[in-house]
Amino acid sequence: MQAQSTPYSEQHRGARPGQLFSYPFRIFFLSLTLLSLVSIPAWVLQVTGTISLPLAMPGILWHQHEMLFGFLSAAIAGFLLTAVCVWTGTERTHGVRLFLLWSIWAVARVLLAVGEDLPIWLVQGVNLAFLPLVMVDAGWRIAKARQKRQLMILVVLGLFWLMQLGFVMRLDMVFAQGALILALALIGIIGGRITPAFSTGWLRQKGLSADRIRVVPALDLASVIAMILLLGALVSGLVTVTAILAIVAATLMLIRLYGWKGWLVYREPLLWILHLSILWVPVALVLLAGSLLAGWPTSAWTHAAGTGAIACLILGVISRVSLGHTGRAMELPSGMVLAFIAIHLAALVRVATAFGVFPWHAGVSASGLLWTFAYATFLALYTGILASPRADGKPG
Repeated sequence: MQAQSTPYSEQHRGARPGQLFSYPFRIFFLSLTLLSLVSIPAWVLQVTGTISLPLAMPGILWHQHEMLFGFLSAAIAGFLLTAVCVWTGTERTHGVRLFLLWSIWAVARVLLAVGEDLPIWLVQGVNLAFLPLVMVDAGWRIAKARQKRQLMILVVLGLFWLMQLGFVMRLDMVFAQGALILALALIGIIGGRITPAFSTGWLRQKGLSADRIRVVPALDLASVIAMILLLGALVSGLVTVTAILAIVAATLMLIRLYGWKGWLVYREPLLWILHLSILWVPVALVLLAGSLLAGWPTSAWTHAAGTGAIACLILGVISRVSLGHTGRAMELPSGMVLAFIAIHLAALVRVATAFGVFPWHAGVSASGLLWTFAYATFLALYTGILASPRADGKPG
């Protein structure tokens, strides 16, 4: 059952643009939402021949780049630069410094969208600058606090940036696929921390037994290693090895999910959205193996990963973080459950379309409309929350 939501008027009371730069999650969560609401419809119109955009790279490559290194990178920056302050007890990035960091991300989006006639070094340089700055911001905090446990996130994020470097320099889809694998690895790392922890806390709060939830550190590490090996095999063109490692990584992720017992939290949308979204990770990996060994369409696994695992989990995480880090109760605003359902349907429709279940034009359009509805709902319900001071009066 969905919790009673905070009245809309109270959510938006005192909202002001400057508040967006008081904490990284505020501006980046809002920005990734706006980006998706512009770029997804624009891509559907572009790929169906309705419009022609002055893009700085071929259309399909622009779409892949913006979903991975625009949309996902904003989610990484918003979550990581918020969480790392909590983990390390350091002062948050805010104000002018946050504005400058965000500006690099925003300008990069504009340059790629309208930069057909601009110098390629300018477009590439601005786009490649963002993630290293995020890593530097997070890295010095981790080093200062001597939290070696967080280093794996930086390693995977560094590899993710190398995939972006290869992508913009060579315009080769294999680097986009490698970035997808690393995105799934990040989901395994971060999702593996927050999902069972949040589920355990909720069960205890409700007076229910949380002892059934199991987290096995060795299994978590094995899962990350399998994903990194998978990346190496994929970019090296080792077809059979890639398929085998994809199955291994999928199996490890399924075992972890079983240990987290997601069905125990089915009554709480802010939790089941996390479990259900991470389930797309093994689905995508199995589809990857099928594409290599059985000739299944490549777009099936890439959209299971991109729309399913990434877009679904991002919507679930930003919905939760935006409440908790603004001092509000974990009560999902009315209407967000429909958004959660819509984004998962968008993934299902897009994967089914790849297999020919729906006509391509209709399937792509329907998936795009479902995505747009989901993120437009978040925009409508959370803009005031993100642009308003904390409800508890604390800074940030």
